[in-house]
Amino acid sequence: MQVINIGILGLGTVGSGVVRILRDHQNKISSITGRKLVIKTVVVHDLAKKRNVDLTGINVTDKIDDLINDKDIQIVVEVMGTVTTAKEYIERLLNAGKHIITANKDLIATYGSELAELAGKNDCDLFYEASVAGGIPILRTIVNSFAADRIVEVKGIVNGTTNYIMTQMSQNHVDYQKALKSAQELGFAEPDPTNDVEGIDAAYKMIILTQFAFGMNVTLDDIEVEGISRVDLEDIKQAKKLGYNIKLVGIAKLINDRIKVSVGPVLIPLDQPLAAVQNENNAVLVTGAAVGETMFYGPGAGELPTANSVLSDIIAVTKNIVLGTTGSRFNDFSREGKQALPDEVVYPYYISLRVKDQPGQMLKITEVMTSVKASFHLILQTEIDDNYARVVMTTHEMSEAQLKEIISAIAELNDIDVIASYKVLPD
Repeated sequence: MQVINIGILGLGTVGSGVVRILRDHQNKISSITGRKLVIKTVVVHDLAKKRNVDLTGINVTDKIDDLINDKDIQIVVEVMGTVTTAKEYIERLLNAGKHIITANKDLIATYGSELAELAGKNDCDLFYEASVAGGIPILRTIVNSFAADRIVEVKGIVNGTTNYIMTQMSQNHVDYQKALKSAQELGFAEPDPTNDVEGIDAAYKMIILTQFAFGMNVTLDDIEVEGISRVDLEDIKQAKKLGYNIKLVGIAKLINDRIKVSVGPVLIPLDQPLAAVQNENNAVLVTGAAVGETMFYGPGAGELPTANSVLSDIIAVTKNIVLGTTGSRFNDFSREGKQALPDEVVYPYYISLRVKDQPGQMLKITEVMTSVKASFHLILQTEIDDNYARVVMTTHEMSEAQLKEIISAIAELNDIDVIASYKVLPD
């Protein structure tokens, strides 16, 4: 059987998983592809570091040129992380005729189009199924299974760290700092969790999902991003009493043929599937004009789930090599897209206020709502202490522009502060 040699850039959690799965499933993979896949070389940063995977027969080096200059290596897996260095290495590898598979969402979200163009010029494949939702095969599903449909919305929980934290706050009634500490102790959160908890990681993934689902390129600056670090435990408890869970959700939606992409805490009705996604798991809901709403659920990270997605790309590239069809883009769907206007983006909202307990305060809030022609769905008041109360209101549908006017007007009022304002997904 003919051999296809593979190189790997990085031997952390995912890289080790790729080595392990390829060894364990060698016979099955060979029967599917008609080729024997062999890991020939692995490039690591620290040669002295002990590894928890069998590297027998594999050349381990710290020199990228050992991959670039080896004509026998046809496929390279990049799982080293970073953006600048990874981009430089991938560009050199593509120019050397190597097919690239990466799990690097930051890189693909920022430079994916540029790298895809370079891959095409060199008749190379560039695949990145593992970059969005770990073990969930969402990108290839959108490309293949929704090719004949018109996608109108993609939304989901695409960051396991924040979902774990929100689950702990909701189920165990612990505050944000305690939930974050638990996530770090279990390895779900990094020592510096900023990218996860401030929504940046999820935003990068939504950039990729938006390009696949709608053919539109958006940047981080185009996305409304809010993290979970300021989510108050009392709002989580109050939302649950009202029949909702609060989750960090990414939403990409077509509105009047314009695109709106956002990441932030959202109230989800308890009877909806996303509300039941717990701990480090991910879920993506794709709504097509023909098929309606479909849900894809599974582990969003981890050694073997993510490595399994990498292996699916390796198998796809191998088949293309055998058929002589390499060099096509992972996703060819592309069209011009404009940002939806604030007046066009309409949701019900949950607004939580800290209000000094004195006469006339509710009148002030009502006057603000009336001035922007927005209406209450319900209003609740609970005591914070002897001097302040928490006022929670949910609204009927109103525009993003109206919400911004309300927040701005309330900020001008004495003794009333906005604690939070979140979208509410409709029932």
